[in-house]
Amino acid sequence: HRIGDVNEDSFNCRISPLFHVDHISAPLLIGHGGNDVRVKRAEADRIAFEMKLKNIPVEYIVYPDEGHGFGRPANMIDFASRVEMFLSQHLVDVSK
Repeated sequence: HRIGDVNEDSFNCRISPLFHVDHISAPLLIGHGGNDVRVKRAEADRIAFEMKLKNIPVEYIVYPDEGHGFGRPANMIDFASRVEMFLSQHLVDVSK
């Protein structure tokens, strides 16, 4: 109960990005483990789909051999390189 009662639908509606996609405007990078028991793949699929419908940049990668978090070195390296590329494309250099 560190964040609240996750069995309460109204609580989940308040905190889940699924119910707030209309408020997302920034590009999003989603890395999802195909074996994640905490976040269903359908939920990640839905957010990515909704963002694409709104023409908001989204990069969505599923690692079928991972769960909630990445533990395999090859996947960690792959995702880290994707994060670097994503940030280099979407961050603005304000020093110029």
